[in-house]
Amino acid sequence: MKPSEIRDMTAAELKAKEAELSKEHFNLKMRHATRQLENPVKLRIVRRDIARVKTILAEKEKGAHSGK
Repeated sequence: MKPSEIRDMTAAELKAKEAELSKEHFNLKMRHATRQLENPVKLRIVRRDIARVKTILAEKEKGAHSGK
């Protein structure tokens, strides 16, 4: 997921996306632990997407609180 796509989302959409990605990350970890995960790189991709969403959400919240 590209940062430009994430920046176009509202704060509510970002929180929903974060929850969705967290659930997906948990499922991938469980599949990896049971050796059913075919592509372990997917774990890294999802983890980075979660970080992107959290970063942009924090930026938006900081911008809203500072009066911008």
